[in-house]
Amino acid sequence: MTDLRAKFDATVDQVQNGSARNKPSQELKLEFYSLFKQATKGDVAAKKPSIFDMVAFAKWTAWNKLRGLSSDQAMEKYIARVEEENAA
Repeated sequence: MTDLRAKFDATVDQVQNGSARNKPSQELKLEFYSLFKQATKGDVAAKKPSIFDMVAFAKWTAWNKLRGLSSDQAMEKYIARVEEENAA
């Protein structure tokens, strides 16, 4: 396991277990979700959901905006955003 992957996994655990310093907003949760998915799955492959399924549509849209971002870049951005939020 690379150092980046180990740091990413530890940061994900911190966010998922609620040990982050501040409780994230819905918008920030969506950003974390999309960066996590891009880091772990790559570009979104699922079809665009109906706009009437607002949660799925918001998640898909946020993830799709990261299309082309490498796994390592997404991990780095995820870690940086969590650190930024914890410093605030």
